[in-house]
Amino acid sequence: MSTNLGGDILLRMRGISKRFGPVQALSDVTFSVRKGTVHALCGENGAGKSTLMKILAGVHQPDAGAIELNGRECQFTAPADALKAGISMIYQELDLAEDLTVAENIFLGAEPRGALPFTVDRRAMFTQATELASQYGFTIDANATVAELSTGDCQIVELLKALRRKSSIIVMDEPTSSLSEAEAQRLFAVVRQLRERGLAIVYISHRLEEVVDLANDISILRDGKVVHSAPADQLNIASIVHHMVGRELNEFFPAKSAAIGGVRLQVKDLSSDEGINGVSFEVRSGEIVGLAGLMGSGRTEIARAIFGVQPRTSGEIVLDGTPLNIKSPADAIANGIALLTEDRKRTGLCVNLPCFWNVTLPNLGVLGMNLIVQPAKEAATAARVGSQMNVKWASPHAPASSLSGGNQQKLLVARWLLAESRFMIFDEPTRGIDVGAKREIYALLNDLAAKGKAILFISSELPELFGVADRILVMRRGRLAGNLATKQTSPNEVMHLAAVE
Repeated sequence: MSTNLGGDILLRMRGISKRFGPVQALSDVTFSVRKGTVHALCGENGAGKSTLMKILAGVHQPDAGAIELNGRECQFTAPADALKAGISMIYQELDLAEDLTVAENIFLGAEPRGALPFTVDRRAMFTQATELASQYGFTIDANATVAELSTGDCQIVELLKALRRKSSIIVMDEPTSSLSEAEAQRLFAVVRQLRERGLAIVYISHRLEEVVDLANDISILRDGKVVHSAPADQLNIASIVHHMVGRELNEFFPAKSAAIGGVRLQVKDLSSDEGINGVSFEVRSGEIVGLAGLMGSGRTEIARAIFGVQPRTSGEIVLDGTPLNIKSPADAIANGIALLTEDRKRTGLCVNLPCFWNVTLPNLGVLGMNLIVQPAKEAATAARVGSQMNVKWASPHAPASSLSGGNQQKLLVARWLLAESRFMIFDEPTRGIDVGAKREIYALLNDLAAKGKAILFISSELPELFGVADRILVMRRGRLAGNLATKQTSPNEVMHLAAVE
């Protein structure tokens, strides 16, 4: 369902579609923004919000569709085109030169010319930056280096960059994700002030209380499509959540038959320097425990702390009743813990090496090759385990890069089965793979659980968690916000725990 928004339309994106390989990121999206309003863009992780805005910002080009500004069709083949048209995007990861001053960042690429050729009038740059900040009520030292600033002040510098360009549309992607409460409140005041001056703000946030407080209009994306668009006064947090997660489970989730046994893994009061604070939970043999949470909530950071990628600052990890002293991934592997990372190509696989090396690389000791490597034995072992996983490859000698995304995931599972892992962490295992491969991964998870493995399953997709997991842990800001039996909860409850303070 979609409701047309009335008023003075400044921006209209019509019929936008975008595919990345096998993934259809956006499908026939129409999105309109009125002048002098805050238009919130909501949706789960992976719904297509950032892709849509990167098309607006000229980072990506659409496969189909058109962009209109003030009724005139525009084409942005690069970010410079969008900037010239008055569109600025402030990313979650701020794009500032930390060694330069506030003024230098604001005028980077457009510095006032000095009296001599190829020189910069630094006094004029400082004066203009100070006047611009004062015009919008900001108190910031234009001579301070960005490295000296708080995160909140860095957000202000990004806004001043956009205002110096005389942008009419400013896109803000998760602007409060790293701000304190006081900094966030100051940012909200700034957003309201910009709106009153006639600017249009596209506001992307998972924090729904911010959305309903700030927005004039709200559009909700799901699976790359706009499923609802309406004035903010017609929506509340509950209705937004309903539209975000209103999918039905389908036949892609095989029936689970594993018997759940005794406690295999215990995490007690786990904390780390990556923002994990006092997290405790258990996973039993044969159990698949889902881990839900918004971007930046600490899901992957928990996996990294358990696997020894990031040392824990406090807490205890107990496997089958034995406390473990894990200081590195090698310690975790030796103790029967496996991690399939969320970025399989960058941190999981050696994509240019043969498939069999990717299976055997951390298992040479298991294969009795501490001193002498035997490639023929490695290839034969990988072929046997790969056959059990139904890996589709030309041969074990083929490079891992030649496999599809789903078969690359199976290659990693084969690695950890060879390592005889007892506890396995799957971080976004179905990201970027097609529907058929997803179902194979779900069936593989069930098979591993039936063999007594304990599994922690991290996913941004709520239907996936509800289709696979026996229980769902919910993270929010580095802490455990909920521990829910899947059959006794709902996507709305999970989203509420993840998004609402």
